[in-house]
Amino acid sequence: MPRLFIAVWPPDDVVGELAEMPRPAIDGLRWTGPERLHVTLRFLGQCDEAGVQTALAAADLPEAQVTLGPRVKRLGRSVLVVPVEGLDDLAAAVEAAIARLGLPPADHPFTGHLTVARYKRKPPPGYRPTLEASFAVNEIALVRTEPSGAYTNVQRFELS
Repeated sequence: MPRLFIAVWPPDDVVGELAEMPRPAIDGLRWTGPERLHVTLRFLGQCDEAGVQTALAAADLPEAQVTLGPRVKRLGRSVLVVPVEGLDDLAAAVEAAIARLGLPPADHPFTGHLTVARYKRKPPPGYRPTLEASFAVNEIALVRTEPSGAYTNVQRFELS
């Protein structure tokens, strides 16, 4: 079974702004490529792809207005993120839609973020670039992680 997640893909202009952030070359720091920049609404892991598609297609999922920033921050011990506000209601609606599939609930509360880097060591001292952007969310995607690590959009769902 494939590994799946439900995501919001930022528009190209926001991806461009994220890609222009300073990205110092530091041993142990791996920057997220522009093609992988997304906000995960719900990680699903290995589950029935068709069942998730059916559940999301039948759900009433609200549009959202997202605000990113203003500063990069650490999340956990090894992730640098841009905070994301405005997706809590959409994430809750996604959780309710997939609950009917018998999947276990998420193992932690939703925290809106967009991962820009992962690291084995601490990020550089004083690394605190700013980014302020916003965009409307009118669709989400069911995404499959391929064995190569690439992401494939299985299906996009328009929001109401």
